[in-house]
Amino acid sequence: MRSLCAPNKRVLMMGIIAVLLVLLLAGCGGGSKGSQDSSAGDGQGVPAREKIIILSASDVPNIDPGVGQDYGSTTALINMYDTLVFPDHDGNIKPWLATDWKASEDGLTWTFQLRQGVKFHNGDELTAEDVVFSMERLLAMGEGFAFLFTDLIKEAKAKDAYTVEFTLNKPFGPFLSIINRLFVLNKKQVLANLKPGPYGEMGDYGKDWLVTNDAGSGPYMVKELKMQEHLYAVKYDDFWGGWDKDAPDAFKIVGTTEASTLRTMMTRRELDITDQWQTEESLKGLEQINGVGIATFSSGAMYDIMLNTKKPPTDDVHFRKALCYAFDYKTVLEKLFPAQTPAIGPVDSAVPGHNPNLYQYTFNIEKAKEELAKSKYANNPGEYPVEFMWNTVVPDQEKIALLFQSTVEQLGINVNITKAPWLSYIDLVASPETTPNVSIVIHDLLYDEAGAMLESRYHSKSTGTFQQAEWLQDPTIDALIEDALSTVNKEERFAKYQVIQEKIVDLAPTIWAFEQAERRAYQEGDWLIWPTIERVKQGLPVTRVMPYNFYFADFKVYPEKMPK
Repeated sequence: MRSLCAPNKRVLMMGIIAVLLVLLLAGCGGGSKGSQDSSAGDGQGVPAREKIIILSASDVPNIDPGVGQDYGSTTALINMYDTLVFPDHDGNIKPWLATDWKASEDGLTWTFQLRQGVKFHNGDELTAEDVVFSMERLLAMGEGFAFLFTDLIKEAKAKDAYTVEFTLNKPFGPFLSIINRLFVLNKKQVLANLKPGPYGEMGDYGKDWLVTNDAGSGPYMVKELKMQEHLYAVKYDDFWGGWDKDAPDAFKIVGTTEASTLRTMMTRRELDITDQWQTEESLKGLEQINGVGIATFSSGAMYDIMLNTKKPPTDDVHFRKALCYAFDYKTVLEKLFPAQTPAIGPVDSAVPGHNPNLYQYTFNIEKAKEELAKSKYANNPGEYPVEFMWNTVVPDQEKIALLFQSTVEQLGINVNITKAPWLSYIDLVASPETTPNVSIVIHDLLYDEAGAMLESRYHSKSTGTFQQAEWLQDPTIDALIEDALSTVNKEERFAKYQVIQEKIVDLAPTIWAFEQAERRAYQEGDWLIWPTIERVKQGLPVTRVMPYNFYFADFKVYPEKMPK
């Protein structure tokens, strides 16, 4: 310390200058508009670590609101775009871009009053025309969350600069719950970036540009997207919702689930939250790292083992029931996924509209043999091998496949285990012929009631996507789902949901393995405040709507408390 106080003015002056430079650079390390230096920090387009949230995902997000639909993509979208309403942790729907709304008595017309003064990331004001354009674009493209609106929206109209009116083809009880999947784009900005494409005068509708750019008004804006590597987004200073002084200046989504890579990153404090696809072994290893804990919370998701109902031998309902009885639920829950809850049918038991009185399949080889004997494959089951495909992104799925193979062989059924990466699997399930007999997908809740899971999983319009590899295509189920969703009275709607669940269970299109609670390793020190986990610690509910537990503007980061 004495050397710093020595009477050497030159040294003293140099020291003062150095301190000032450090302070200046630290001040520039935040995420304000135009202030990010992609050469700083970890050398991968990330600024200083102290003001950023970093998490891993199964892939780099698709940040086009008309295309992105999976967990990682939707996580990015809710942070870069705004919606008319916002689902909170208590199950309520609160005003967001819309400050007020009303529905006509017949439920066919919904009118929303918009918040004034909202700015897009390029400074343009958000108006009713942008909302209308966003809906029309989504419907025209028919991708992403379009399936929620395709048969529903008759017309979207801007009544004036701040009033939007949606006319529906039919009443839809949970309309307010699904409108949060309409992400509002800047019409002017998208139109300025059109390229030739299949949408007539709209060309490609800006799809090429929106691969690496955003046209949103949300709290964060894209700074860099490197395919197969990461998405890096920074704070938008003029966000209409304002900012807490301790909110993150940026977030980064890293497109990898590789266990050893994530372990190294967590050890070096280069990753804050892992993806939810880590194996139990990986989570146990991560938990051994100083300062790392395991976050567990219910999200309304289901761990579904889907059975292709259009491909022999799983096209026979009795054969499918035999497989349901031949699945060792107890071993899965006790040995492979000990933190999970048994499933009762196709909907998480905590979701409004769930039927708690459903028949529940259990591991019973004798009953499995009885059902197999009723099937058209009873005399020669070994001649019809069952293909079980697991996703290479989720290594624990192979354990499920091997367990399934060992128990089903007791019935004389041959199981061929195959594997595929996620994007290849998505291509395969585009047709019933290429869809495997058996495959696993964790299905998330799109809005907080049973109809969300029933529609996205078992209505015919979701076939050809990862949402429904069962290819159920049952006209009766379709009609019942449509009737329930068109019922405005909530109690009546929920009663109809319960009947639908009974009929689906009887068709046995799925082995409902368990209710999937999210489990992620995270930095649990007091330098990172994750609102969802704080609520879990207090015994409070958290949102089940995917992926609103990762709205980063509500997180808090305290750099001075970060362990070295």
